[in-house]
Amino acid sequence: MSDMKIPNKIRFEYHNEKNVTLEYAHGVWGGINTNGEIEINFYTEEDKIPECAERYIQPNGTFSPEVTHYSDENSRTIIRNINNRVLLNHQAAIALYNWLGDKLESLEAEEMRFNADINSNNREQ
Repeated sequence: MSDMKIPNKIRFEYHNEKNVTLEYAHGVWGGINTNGEIEINFYTEEDKIPECAERYIQPNGTFSPEVTHYSDENSRTIIRNINNRVLLNHQAAIALYNWLGDKLESLEAEEMRFNADINSNNREQ
């Protein structure tokens, strides 16, 4: 048997990698992959840029309004740019679920306090 003493606490320190960036996300797409991990793909959305644009030159030398051309003029295309991909095992997914739930509860409680303060101030006026 080992006489190694079990510590009474563990300290976790967070260090940013030199290339770490903060990313914005409009949404997420993913699911369970063939290895039983949850794959999360965070994306931002933007309208598809037209394939080209043209302006006619009028006889007096001025430009006409710009005319854009899309491959399908009858539909709108939204581009989803995948900015980050994350793989989570089952235990990490549960931890993320619990962490996100706690943050949402805190956010909702803060919003309720904020709305109560606004309502209280409006009644006092």
